[in-house]
Amino acid sequence: MWLIRHGETEWTLNRRHTGNTDIPLTEHGREQARELRLLLDGTDFDLLLTSPRRRAADTAELAGFEPKPDPRLAEWDYGDYEGKTTAEIHRERPGWEIWQDGCPGGESPEQIKARLEPLVGELRATAGGRIALFGHGHGLRALAAIWLGLELEAGRALLLDPGSLSILGDDRGIAVVELWNRQLHR
Repeated sequence: MWLIRHGETEWTLNRRHTGNTDIPLTEHGREQARELRLLLDGTDFDLLLTSPRRRAADTAELAGFEPKPDPRLAEWDYGDYEGKTTAEIHRERPGWEIWQDGCPGGESPEQIKARLEPLVGELRATAGGRIALFGHGHGLRALAAIWLGLELEAGRALLLDPGSLSILGDDRGIAVVELWNRQLHR
């Protein structure tokens, strides 16, 4: 399973939580997506899904693939924290941590898990096929933790940069990380 995080946006540059707001890619983000084409060149996928957000669909298109939206790949719904940085949130709520606390007016960790676990189950059922998922930082990190059989909050340790490629697999029945957070250029 190939996880591809969308390219840079203005809000990723400013480290603002971007869930439902459909921010376009910056020119650098578009370049990151075109560079993904070089990493993915010649790779055929048995299944390719994208988040319904334009930044993920544009990344897929610029990387040479036709977007196929699946709402389960949408980013975490940040609710009241949409557009805010972690520093801004900490001024209001010291010690806040998305992996434990979720977002008021948005999704809790339990809701993210309930949204992604069925998708992971479906993807496991297509074992043997190559899958590409174009999505977002927190959502793909949560999906990876679930795939690996870890607690959801283990996703905090799985940094994903904009325009990055990660690969999860299976080694004799054990879920594994084959590649993580790869970019053509840093």
